[in-house]
Amino acid sequence: MLMKHTLTLCCLFLFLTTACAKKNTHSEPEPPGIRILGYFFSPANNWLAELPTIDLSKVTDINLAFVNPDASGTFGQHNTEALLQLTTKAHQQKVRVFFAIGGGDPPASFEPLLNTASRTAFINNIVNLAVRAGFDGVDVDLENTLITHDTTRYAAFVSELQAALHQKGKLITSAQVQWSSTPQFMSATTLNKFDYINIMSYDATGWWNPAAPGPHASYEKATGDFAFYRARGIPAEKLYVGVPFYGYAFGPGFPATDAGSTFTYRDLVTTYPNAAGSDAIVVKDKGTIYYNGTGTIEKKTAFVKSNGGAGIMIWHLQQDVATGDKNSLLNAIYNKARGK
Repeated sequence: MLMKHTLTLCCLFLFLTTACAKKNTHSEPEPPGIRILGYFFSPANNWLAELPTIDLSKVTDINLAFVNPDASGTFGQHNTEALLQLTTKAHQQKVRVFFAIGGGDPPASFEPLLNTASRTAFINNIVNLAVRAGFDGVDVDLENTLITHDTTRYAAFVSELQAALHQKGKLITSAQVQWSSTPQFMSATTLNKFDYINIMSYDATGWWNPAAPGPHASYEKATGDFAFYRARGIPAEKLYVGVPFYGYAFGPGFPATDAGSTFTYRDLVTTYPNAAGSDAIVVKDKGTIYYNGTGTIEKKTAFVKSNGGAGIMIWHLQQDVATGDKNSLLNAIYNKARGK
């Protein structure tokens, strides 16, 4: 009788535990089929004030660009309390938050911080900021000569930063391009130190290369970049494929400058009503603007999903129209990621 009574209680306990677990699972939002990571760019470093411009319900991760150090390798110029408020708000909506260091145009004082004499203190400062401000991890966006000038130094920085971040339960990610991820510049060991790699599958050409007009972020480039990193031994589930929310113009009517030939997707669909359904706009007497419309964005998202990739990375979120707009690129990604 005692054994039967005990067995009954055990069964009841298992039933209640299972029921509670199911209830908790159902109470959380349905995750998308793949993750959606958006870079959140604020030239004035005013991310908290600009947070309402981001639709957190349509992303799984945001990456603050760029939280760079001062010449001494410290982050005192950044308001830690404001950053903590931001990460808290994002976490309330189950969105992970990273901060990116470096960028395509980092301060000149950045490179010396990677040297042996400065590196340990710099890494400690990075990790301390991640912990104090509640970040989920750090994005290493070191590009061009910060990688190629001294590959041994870069590898040491990545290895030491990864160890320090993982010790605190934080992630390390990296924005990468194919040419500087070749064995000449980066070992497979270094690439695999990153928890995720954000592939910058754009800028194959641009205003700086007027002799090579054409698409800068084709579907074929995205799939080729993904295949490259897989061939280098990176698991598919570590790879985000990057998509641009902007375009480049080529032609006699477009000056070969950033300001003269770079257009946000928002400006394109505002100026040209049918832009969302295409990847190029021919402007009479001026030239052609190349970008990604909703169809190509959806196709790239479907590719990542069907190939087991981590997700889609966006540069950058503020260049889109509002997600309530039928032409929104973020909406197109979100719906395709959810299988809609």
